[in-house]
Amino acid sequence: MVAVMKKLGLSVLSALLLAGAVQAAPVRSNLVATDNVETLITLETAGVAPGQTVWAALTQNIRPRWHTYWINPGDSGIPTEIKWTLPEGWKADAITWPAPTRYPIGPLVNFGYGDQVHLLVPLTVPATATAGQAVQLDAKVDWLVCEDVCIPESADLSITIPVVAGTAPVEPDAAPLFTQARASLPVPSPFPATLSPGDKAHRLTLSAPGLDRGKISEAFFFPHDYKVAASNEPQTMMVDGQGLSLSLVPGGPLPAGPVTGVLTFTEELDGQKLRHAFAVEAAIGAAAGPASGGTGQTSWATALLLALLGGAVLNLMPCVFPVLSMKALALLRHGPGHARRHGLAYTAGVLACFAVVAGALLALRAGGAAVGWGFQLQDPLVVSILAYVMLLLGLSLSGVFTLGGSVMGVGQGLAGRDGLAGSFFTGVLATVVATPCTAPFMGTALGFAITQPWPVALSVFLALGLGMALPFLALSFSPALLRRLPRPGLWMERVKQALAFPLYASAAWLVWVLSIQAGPAALATVLTGMIVLAFAAWVYGQTRLSDGPGRTLGTVLALLALGGAVAGATTAAPVVAPMAGSAPQNAGNADHEPWSEARQADLLGQGKPVFINFTAAWCVTCLVNERTSLSTSAVKQALKDKGVTYLKGDWTNRDATIARVLESHGRSGVPLYLLYLPGKAEPLVLPQILTEGTVLDALADLSSP
Repeated sequence: MVAVMKKLGLSVLSALLLAGAVQAAPVRSNLVATDNVETLITLETAGVAPGQTVWAALTQNIRPRWHTYWINPGDSGIPTEIKWTLPEGWKADAITWPAPTRYPIGPLVNFGYGDQVHLLVPLTVPATATAGQAVQLDAKVDWLVCEDVCIPESADLSITIPVVAGTAPVEPDAAPLFTQARASLPVPSPFPATLSPGDKAHRLTLSAPGLDRGKISEAFFFPHDYKVAASNEPQTMMVDGQGLSLSLVPGGPLPAGPVTGVLTFTEELDGQKLRHAFAVEAAIGAAAGPASGGTGQTSWATALLLALLGGAVLNLMPCVFPVLSMKALALLRHGPGHARRHGLAYTAGVLACFAVVAGALLALRAGGAAVGWGFQLQDPLVVSILAYVMLLLGLSLSGVFTLGGSVMGVGQGLAGRDGLAGSFFTGVLATVVATPCTAPFMGTALGFAITQPWPVALSVFLALGLGMALPFLALSFSPALLRRLPRPGLWMERVKQALAFPLYASAAWLVWVLSIQAGPAALATVLTGMIVLAFAAWVYGQTRLSDGPGRTLGTVLALLALGGAVAGATTAAPVVAPMAGSAPQNAGNADHEPWSEARQADLLGQGKPVFINFTAAWCVTCLVNERTSLSTSAVKQALKDKGVTYLKGDWTNRDATIARVLESHGRSGVPLYLLYLPGKAEPLVLPQILTEGTVLDALADLSSP
C-alpha cells in the first residue's frame, strides 16, 4: 500500500512539474538561422488536448531588403513550403497566408514578405492522444529568399508538445505573436465582387457603395492564380458611387470558376492611412464567346478554327512522315471502290485516339498533375513500348513477318472483308506518332482547351484530330484525285520495303529519348527487349505458314519472346522514374545554361536580355528548330554580340514549374521560345516553327552591350 501511495505521489508531482513547465514559457521549436532568415515554430497554447485543434505559427525574421514568397509568387519565385512529419493520427492543414506585398525587381514584380512574417497552420490532435505524454512534431521548411539574387534555403525544425487533459489554455506569452499574425491576415470581403473578362483587360469590381474616392488609394489585387492578372502590369483603379473597380491585364488563359485572391487598398481615416486586405471570391461576369468562363483572349470558335488548321499542318511535321506514305500506299492497295469507307475508318481512328489522349490529359490535370501535350512521352514505359511498335512495323514492312494482307495489317485480323480495321488502326498510329510534334496554330488552341470545362476542351481536341485526318479524308472522297494516283504494281513492294527505314529511324530516335530519360541500365534492358522482339517476329514469320506442331511451336515461342520484351520494358520504367531532371541537357554547355526561375529572375533583375528555349528530347519540332535555327553560327554569334544569355528549360521529364510557365503563356506543350528585352515587361514570344532569319530579326532590336 505504501509503495502504491509513493508511485501515486510521484505521478502527481510529475504532472504538477509538467504543468509548471507548460506555464513557464511558450512551446517553441528550435531556432534555425541561415544567412538570410531566422526560422522557428511557436504553439499558441500551453499544450494540446486530445481531439483539440490548435494553431502553430511559423515565424521568419528576414534579412533587411530581402523577401520570401506568397502562395502566388508573382513573375518568379517559389512559395514557402512546410513538410510535416507527424505522429499517427495528427493532422496539419495548409498554411493560412498573410496579405502579401509587391517587390519590383527590374521588369518583374514578385509577391511576398519582408522583415518578419508569421505563417499560421492549424494542427489537429487525434482523440486517441494520451494525456501526460510529450509528442514531437518535425517540420522541413523550404523557402526562396531574394534581393538582387535568389537563394534557396531550408530549416529542419522540431517542436515537442505536451498533451494535457481538458482544453489547453492559450499561453499568455505567445498571445501577442498570434495577435500580430492574425492582424496580417486578409479578412473576408464584406462586399460582393465580380470579374468581367475582356480581350485586353479584365475588370474586377467590388460593390461597395459609399467609398470616398478622395480617400482611397494604392489598390491592388493579388490573385491566387497567376493567370488572372499579370504581376508586373499596373492595375488602373476607378472609384464611383457603386464601388471600386480595377483593370487587370491578363497573365494567361482565365481559369474556369470563381476568381479568388486578396484585394488591398489604403483608406485615409481621421488623418491616418489604414491598409485594408480583403479575401475576395469574384464571380465571373459576362464572358466572351460561347464558352462560359472563356479566356477573354481566345473564343471557342477561334480555338476550333486554330485547332483545325493546326491539325492539317501537323501532317507536314517530321513525326508523321513515316505514316503519311503508308497511308497513301494503303489507299492505292484498297483501290477507288473502297476509298471512302477507308477514309472514314482512318478518320474514326484519328478521332478515337485524340479522344483517349484528351481524356487522359484532362483527367490528370483535374487530379492536379502538371502535364501538357505530349505528356505520355514523359513516361519511359510509353517511350519503350512505342519504340517496340515502330520496330515491329518496320520488320513487317521489310517482310520479316506479315500481319494480315495489307501494308497496315495491324488489326486486319479483326476486319471485315474490306479490311476497315487496318485503316482505323492506321489513324490510331498516325495520332500516336504525331504527339511529339507541335504545329503552328496548335499552341493557342491547346492552351485554350486545357483551361476549359471538359466538353469544350474535348471539342477542341477533336477539331485538331479532324484537321489532321482532313487531307486523307478529302483524297478518299475525291474521284478526280484518286484517278491521278498510279496503278498498283510490283513497285509497291519496293516502296513498302523502303518505308521500313523511316520506322527504324523513329525507333532509334525513341531509344535515344529513353537514354536521356532513363539512363544506361534501362536503355540496355530495352535494347535487349528489341533484340528479343526481332527474334519473335522472325520466328513467327518463319513458322506461320507451317503445318502441324511447327506452326504451334513457333507461335508459342514468338508469344513468349514478345512477353519477355514487354516485361523488360515494364520493369525498367520504375527504376528510371525518379531520375527526372537528370537529363544531360540540364548540365548546360558553352552555348546555354539550364533554366530556372531563380536564374531568370537574377538576369532580368540585372537588366540583361534573356532568350529562353523550353524544349524536350521527345519533341521533334524542338529538335529540328534547334538544329536548323538555334545552333547556326550566325545565331550563336548574334547572341554573343548582343550579350544575350541563352537558357534552356528541359521538359523531357515532368516538371511542374515548367508546366506553369507554359500555361502562363497560353501553351500546353513545348516548344516555347521567349526573348526578354531590357526595359520591356512582357517577353517576345517567337513562333513554334523557327528559321534562322526569324531569330536574327528578333535579336535585331537589341543594341550591343
